[in-house]
Amino acid sequence: MNSKPQLLAWLTCDGAHIDPATGKHTILGVFSNIKAQQFPVTHPFMIWFLTLTDCSTGKHEVAISMGVDPTQMQPLLKRSFESPGPLQRINLINEIRNLTFPHLGDYSIVIEVDDEPILATNLTVFN
Repeated sequence: MNSKPQLLAWLTCDGAHIDPATGKHTILGVFSNIKAQQFPVTHPFMIWFLTLTDCSTGKHEVAISMGVDPTQMQPLLKRSFESPGPLQRINLINEIRNLTFPHLGDYSIVIEVDDEPILATNLTVFN
């Protein structure tokens, strides 16, 4: 029986660098909310960094959706990734460009792997 993929890390940050010699990831500018002077506001660039484990060997798909109301989520990202096996940790660097927030508040974010939710969280936008 396959186990459900597990999320080990979820970070919102300004950048992620992979050292070509060691494969280590350097995470830059971690943040958990966005401050804006006026609305709507468009955030030009951010990284959503995920570390997954317990993914069965083979191809998988991660999807990230966001919305003001958890019942009306808009898809933001959908991408495939390969898992060498369930004991491996898989780091995914997801670039999010020009994300617009119409007003202040808590924006719900849902992360799914193979159509199974693995995290529901939020990003707060305030002034």
